[in-house]
Amino acid sequence: MAGVRMYIRDKEFKTSGHTYVCGILNVTPDSFSDGGMHNTVDAALKHAEKMVAEGVDLIDVGGESTRRGYERISDEEEINRIAPVIEKIRSNFDTPISVDTYKSKVARSAAAAGADLINDIWGLKADQKMAEVITEYNLACCLMHNRDSQIYSPVSAALLLSNGMEEGISDLIARIIMEMRESYDMALAAGIRKEKIIMDPGIGFAKDYSQNVEALQKLDVIVDAFKKEQVPMLLGASRKSVIGLTLQNKANERMVGTLATTARAVESGCLFVRVHDVRENVEFIRMLETIR
Repeated sequence: MAGVRMYIRDKEFKTSGHTYVCGILNVTPDSFSDGGMHNTVDAALKHAEKMVAEGVDLIDVGGESTRRGYERISDEEEINRIAPVIEKIRSNFDTPISVDTYKSKVARSAAAAGADLINDIWGLKADQKMAEVITEYNLACCLMHNRDSQIYSPVSAALLLSNGMEEGISDLIARIIMEMRESYDMALAAGIRKEKIIMDPGIGFAKDYSQNVEALQKLDVIVDAFKKEQVPMLLGASRKSVIGLTLQNKANERMVGTLATTARAVESGCLFVRVHDVRENVEFIRMLETIR
């Protein structure tokens, strides 16, 4: 993907040769790892300032927890949580701002407050008006793989070929790619420009432990599936249960495991990693890319 450029706000992101860091800013009381730590405007702004000082490239603001078994909140409550934070970050820093939401009304309010990217964990499939908002405000978007149930159905050779994939790819990876492609096609049909789209394989969503491991193992295959279209990938595996189950540790003890997934993202050619610990990931990527 040499020579391709993506712009989020007025910042240029080269889509090959470097992996950028997207820092997580949860303004929720109940997120699985850091719920309640930054759920006031002052605390959120202070954490944003810390991430900027540590070299963050994109700040992802979330107002509703998406942990397993989460309770959906109203659009109004989510807006009240995130809009003041977005406005404060925008008035203090020029770092691009992403908003983690799958609700079009929330996305519209976030864009009005100064957000630059919508990070949709349902890949435009939960709210039919989401693509319209993204197009209207000329936002970038990250479209994640997700579904209502885990992946079990087999994939036929004919279906593989019709989706441009060769035989030998596993049913799981084939399904992930095909379902990600559904979101990508929806975005294009709605008028979202290709250079505004990032894809995400959805580690921790609609996948059991072994499926999450396989998705990480075959991350390069998933990245390569979108190379023809020159569409980049984001990996969001920071502190997730696949790390905890592997290493048998708690969410706040998963730094080393997270860095291992960051290494996988770098070697697979992902454009972004979405992480809780900015400084450690920025330094890790810099060292890894220097050695490479």
